[in-house]
Formats: sequence, C-alpha cells, structure tokens
Amino acid sequence: MRILVVNPNISESVTELILAEARRSVSPGTTLTMATAPFGVAYIETRFEALVGGYATACVVAEHAGQFDGVVVAAFGDPGLAGIKELCNVPVVGMTEAALASACLLGQRFSIIAISNRIQAWYRECVAANGLSSRLASVRSLQQPLRDIGSVQEDHAARLEELSVQAVREDGADVIIVAGAPLAGLARTLKDRIPVPVVDGVSSAIRHCESLIALAPNGAAEGSFARPPHKPNRGLPPALAAMLA
Repeated sequence: MRILVVNPNISESVTELILAEARRSVSPGTTLTMATAPFGVAYIETRFEALVGGYATACVVAEHAGQFDGVVVAAFGDPGLAGIKELCNVPVVGMTEAALASACLLGQRFSIIAISNRIQAWYRECVAANGLSSRLASVRSLQQPLRDIGSVQEDHAARLEELSVQAVREDGADVIIVAGAPLAGLARTLKDRIPVPVVDGVSSAIRHCESLIALAPNGAAEGSFARPPHKPNRGLPPALAAMLA
C-alpha cells in the first residue's frame, strides 16, 4: 500500500510530528509519502484558513497523482476533504472523520481537546457535518497564546492532560480526542493518565485508510462523489488542471 499524507499547513515541524506518529501506526509493507502544503498558514484554526489549506492540499494531491493508493488529509477539521474525495478514485481519509469514527467505536460520547479557543466553533461545525453533534460531550481548549506550533505538546502537556480529565469527570466524555496535527502522538502519552480511551487523529486516519485500501472499493462513477465534470478552467496549476481534464 502507498499512502500520501498531506499536512495542509506550512509548518514543517508539524509535518515531522505527523510523520513520527504515522510511522508508529502504519502496518509493515505500507509506504508513506509525506508532503507539506506549499502555501498557506502556519496552523489552521478558522474557516478561511481551512479554505486555503484545502486548496493547497488538492494541489499537493494533484502533484502526486498516480503515485498513491490512498490519501490522508492530516489536519483536524479535514480541510478540502469532500472535494478531494471527488477528485480521487482511491480512498481519501481525514483526521477528523477518522478520529470521530474511532471514538464512536470506543464509547457513546466523546470530547475534543483543542489547541486554541478560536478553533472551537469550526470543530463543532465539523462534528455536525459528520452527523455526530448528539454524541459530542464538549470541546475544551487551551486559552494561552502558542509560543510555537511545533512545541504545543512540550509547552502545554500538563494543561492538556487537565482538560482531558475535566472532560471526563465534568462533561461525561467516554472517549477523549486530542485534536489537531500539532498534538499527533500525544494520545500515547496520555493514555495511562486518562481514565477513558484517548484517540489520536493521525493514527486513526492511517489505520482507517489502510483498511479502506484493503477493501478495494470502486471509485464513484455516479452520486455526489463522482468526479467533477470537465469544463473550461483558467489559472489552475498544471497538475490540478490535468486531473480535472
């Protein structure tokens, strides 16, 4: 299996965190190709930034066309996911949908632990888009400014653990989702400190993507995820234009 893992933001330090957790999670014989968005922002926490990240991810996917059996969109909130599913005839998995799927298999209600307060509204919308608002116990987040996106775990580990315990004991969470690529791998650290299962988006996405590749589903020839119809376009990167041709 060949999986393309795309970081939709421009932070190479976050790409390294994603890759480290992906390598810990991947099955023997699966090859990972890691890519970072060529343009955009350091980390995504707003709807507009997600719009930019989704387009950047689509451009990366087009550049690697024909070189993968599955794609992972490695940012919580799944920037551009639905559109990229239309573009590709192989499984495309987002961190959010994968983490939510894992959480729903492990418990009834889940809480999301996020890296910023601003990001909460968008995350709630993402949960709603997946039809799971009734199972969301809470979204709790850091409130302090971030020194560096690549050092969030190092700088805020104690507070992230505290928020997770609060979500269990005060909000009734059966499962904790540590959200966002900057927290990739944190679930492994927290799992013995939190009294419920802790889910990581990167490892969930890698494993779910492998499962879908193994199932060898057909690409969508009809329905809402069929490929976009060919039509005149202008100004698109050559690789993306070629995929749409």
